[in-house]
Amino acid sequence: MRIIRYQAKDRKIHYGWIKNDMVGRIEGSPFGNFKRLEPDLPLDRTRLMAPLVPGKIICVGRNYPEHAKEVGADPTKVPVLFLKPNSAVIGPGETIKIPPQSAQVEHEGELAVVISKKGRWIPLEFAKDHILGCTIANDVTARDLQRRDGQWTRGKGFDTFCPLGPWIETDFNPFDVMITTHVNGQMRQMASSRDMIFSIFQLIAYASSVMTLEAGDVILTGTPAGIGPLLDGDVVKVTIDGLGELINPVERLADNPDYLK
Repeated sequence: MRIIRYQAKDRKIHYGWIKNDMVGRIEGSPFGNFKRLEPDLPLDRTRLMAPLVPGKIICVGRNYPEHAKEVGADPTKVPVLFLKPNSAVIGPGETIKIPPQSAQVEHEGELAVVISKKGRWIPLEFAKDHILGCTIANDVTARDLQRRDGQWTRGKGFDTFCPLGPWIETDFNPFDVMITTHVNGQMRQMASSRDMIFSIFQLIAYASSVMTLEAGDVILTGTPAGIGPLLDGDVVKVTIDGLGELINPVERLADNPDYLK
């Protein structure tokens, strides 16, 4: 099942599901009890939002050997975890905003896993039971600030630095799918999820040994090699076989952005 969050004529945001390019509303929450209504709205008459507003966004650094190599790091012996705030989340078609503080913002196309239910100290063999489905993510990064700070919160945490979408696919095998990133039609990244150092099940088990995983948390599983710059006016597209495409334009903010309440 493909789960979306969408805005239709009533301007309200709803959960829905897709069948043959038609959308049916979901009554309730896909993270609890819900009812699927019959599809009655053409998909192209909706505005797709990020498929969820996560609780925690747990990210994994250097989970592809070639990416570790390109940033001058050795492959890790345990997963490197960090967090992004949910205020960084945007949906398909929304604009990535380059902040005035950074001169080097880069894309990181990734496979993201959506957690379905609460768990702590989850055994490897039960990790699958905690997965609702998968979606596409772009772990946008201010690389210069990441290096300067020595920790990653600021460089990874700006508003708009976590595009997600276009939907959550619940019937999906994530263990050997191609992940590609294009900027202005030029391919930057291409690798299979089978190249991960730590599998999705391992990441869930490990993360849950550190913190309780809750329904609606998202794990970004790491980016392949090929990270590169995003500039004002660019369009970045992350594609994952079976999950579709996540497309976002890029815009540089003014040096003195307006105050927003």
